[in-house]
Amino acid sequence: MRNPPWTRDELILALDLYFCVKPNAVSESHPEVVELSEILNRLPIHAHRPDPERFRNPSGVRMKLSNFLRLDPSYRGAGLQAGSKGDEAVWNEFVGQKERLRKTAERIRSLSQSPEELAAAAQVQGEEAEAAEGRLLLRLHKLKERSASLTNKKKAAAFRQSGRLQCEVCGFDFKEKYGEIGDGFIECHHNKPLSELEVDRRTRLTDLSLVCSNCHRMLHRRLDLSLEGLRACMGRRRGRA
Repeated sequence: MRNPPWTRDELILALDLYFCVKPNAVSESHPEVVELSEILNRLPIHAHRPDPERFRNPSGVRMKLSNFLRLDPSYRGAGLQAGSKGDEAVWNEFVGQKERLRKTAERIRSLSQSPEELAAAAQVQGEEAEAAEGRLLLRLHKLKERSASLTNKKKAAAFRQSGRLQCEVCGFDFKEKYGEIGDGFIECHHNKPLSELEVDRRTRLTDLSLVCSNCHRMLHRRLDLSLEGLRACMGRRRGRA
């Protein structure tokens, strides 16, 4: 039986290693290949592993590095051609942002060393949609946003200041649009980049922003995107309208 496909979390770690070694020159016994195999086996991503002996073993990690060779224009060979669309998506996402790739991979690796953080990420169920940075960091991000006491404090502070609850990106006001049913409703977004999230760091009100559901979804699609960056995206769209 075949093991599950590689997720973005795993591909991010593999691509980071790809840029750190010479993929066409390393063997499955290379220390960093072996280390990545061990990390992948610790991450709580795949509950079902039909072939545990071969699951993300050093040979499989070495093969994944060779899959990336086919996407690298600087490589004059062919590389392994049986790569996935996921390989291409992660390559296209990060090939021009290697510093962001490095930070994100480091954060996932640190997560693999922390039983407390792994347990915290496991508390957030049903988060199958993946951000660019992967599923595990998205779970930690959402865990930070689900503190009812902090959310209520943030709403109260905003209401005291302006007398209303508006999206800090687009200005949408649920009460203004929907009347009584929208009174007091707005979502809370954690601003800190995924690569810098720490589960044991106390969240401050300044770490949070109030946003409408649509803007929140867009911010979660690419979690390196700031509120200012999303506003700029909307401004460019308006400029072309």
